[in-house]
Amino acid sequence: MAQNTPPPHAPPTVTVKGREVRMRTIAVAVLAVLAIWFIAANTGSVSITLWIATVTLPLWAVLTVTLAVGLVIGYFLARRRAKA
Repeated sequence: MAQNTPPPHAPPTVTVKGREVRMRTIAVAVLAVLAIWFIAANTGSVSITLWIATVTLPLWAVLTVTLAVGLVIGYFLARRRAKA
């Protein structure tokens, strides 16, 4: 008898200009655009207290550094999870 095996799991995709694009890629692109827009819209200066010193920086710089640190932490956590 023939066995009914389910097809292999494939990530959801959307066709854009004749190319298959993963939904995850589209979501990351949308989030990146929103993050850049949010950073560009916040141009005022803020004071940040580091344990001892107080630093005044443009908010866009603080947000950019925060985003970069978050991306690095996410990258390392994803690598660690993939190894397990």
